[in-house]
Amino acid sequence: MGTTLHTLAPNEGATKPRKRVGRGHGSGTHKTAGKGTKGQKARTGHHGIPKPGFEGGQTAMARRLPKRGFNNPFRREVFALNLGDIAVRFPQPSGVIGLDELKNAGMVPRSAEIVKILGSVREGQKVPAGLKVAAHLISASAREHLDKAKGSFEAVALHEPKPVKRPEKKTKKK
Repeated sequence: MGTTLHTLAPNEGATKPRKRVGRGHGSGTHKTAGKGTKGQKARTGHHGIPKPGFEGGQTAMARRLPKRGFNNPFRREVFALNLGDIAVRFPQPSGVIGLDELKNAGMVPRSAEIVKILGSVREGQKVPAGLKVAAHLISASAREHLDKAKGSFEAVALHEPKPVKRPEKKTKKK
């Protein structure tokens, strides 16, 4: 007789019946349901990998180390940009070089809130004549370099930080 669909079967030993866990003594695993005795892996909900930072019940490193300092949630970081770098990127400027031009040129990150122009110019570098720069802040030395090159600086208004709404204090009724 040839091979037909109803005579097909897997090879001997290729399959085995599934383990019926937690079905009493008749299942062969009885009592502990094949999980052994005690310990984290024998408990309900155990999924193999503990959460990050878990050290087997020992006090975690993050809780053992002291907490220090203060992180000001209202701080405003100032991004510093050298006048010499602007001179290299824009050797013959036309018009005012503002924040948008600096961001498009990749010199200032898009997330920068405040941009300050510093007066660092390397030897051999020259600030182009008539350079006009617009930013939030400028250092005294950068202003000197611009004045020597007959350039100018336009101050861009700083955005005020958004006010933080604090919950009202509850007062006791008398």
